[in-house]
Amino acid sequence: MKVAIIGTSGAVGQEFLRVLEERNFPLDELVLFGSARSAGKQYEFRGKKLTVKELMHNDDFKDIDIALTSAGAGISKEFAPDITKFGTVMIDNSSAFRYDDDVPLIVPEVNAEDSRNRPRNIIANPNCSTIQMVVALKPVNDLSRIKRVRVATYQAASGAGAQGIAELEQQVKEVAEGREATVNKFQYQLAMNIIPHIDVFLDNDYTKEEMKMNWETKKIMHTDAEVSATCVRIPVARAHSEAIWVETESPLSLDSVKAAFAKTEGITVIDNPAEKQYPMPLFVAGKDDVYVGRIRKDVTDPNSITFWCVGDQIKKGAALNAVQIAEWLIRNGEI
Repeated sequence: MKVAIIGTSGAVGQEFLRVLEERNFPLDELVLFGSARSAGKQYEFRGKKLTVKELMHNDDFKDIDIALTSAGAGISKEFAPDITKFGTVMIDNSSAFRYDDDVPLIVPEVNAEDSRNRPRNIIANPNCSTIQMVVALKPVNDLSRIKRVRVATYQAASGAGAQGIAELEQQVKEVAEGREATVNKFQYQLAMNIIPHIDVFLDNDYTKEEMKMNWETKKIMHTDAEVSATCVRIPVARAHSEAIWVETESPLSLDSVKAAFAKTEGITVIDNPAEKQYPMPLFVAGKDDVYVGRIRKDVTDPNSITFWCVGDQIKKGAALNAVQIAEWLIRNGEI
């Protein structure tokens, strides 16, 4: 089994390295690719130093089984023909192919079987905020069909990549020292602030990040349920949080919902308000699971429940999800 990482130097690329090692992924050889700027850099994997090769239009992928890509939509579109032409399965973390009808959009806990139908040998990784939400929605939908979802996200700075983390850290230091905060990556100062604006605004005044949660949920869950989202950037380094309201066809008891969450692989329930126990980014960063808590009935609608959901968006929201797709393909004889 020969695996490649494209975009090794980025935040998700680095997470790919950690996740593959943590999970003892069954590979015989790992090849690292990056831009001309990153070529020549070395990273350690399983006790060995690996050197990044420059990604080029050539036959470098001829004997590679799986390519994990996280180098941006433009690079993914440009190099997809080179990556897949010899049969390599490309698991892409960008937005390049998510809405293409002939590219499956996969969260393994929800729709792994869709991976079998990949005519272009490309599988898309969903947006990070969508991934953790649909993991939590699946057991609810199994109890009663979801009709409508409303969600407010509280997204960490690292959702904007390594530069987002660096800018938040710089701003925190500057503000603490009484200096003006440097603003480059975000629209405004993020330290000591929240910004209700992620991605570009569309004609309906929702941002693209908000509409992604609608479009992607429908494709992943094979549903016509509408999702209305408000996506907010908060001054947290890592792990996204979401407040989710779910309307189902039939009323659900809290006990049945909690039991469904508890038995679902990939979900950890922390729900003990009396002891002030609930998920928080501080404790979820670096963890594999999606964490849910504050599970309760919606007081405005007998057919609705609401809950709080936290997940590490670099791990489960990106690298881990892609690696889990690769594991499923291997386990089910698809590679």
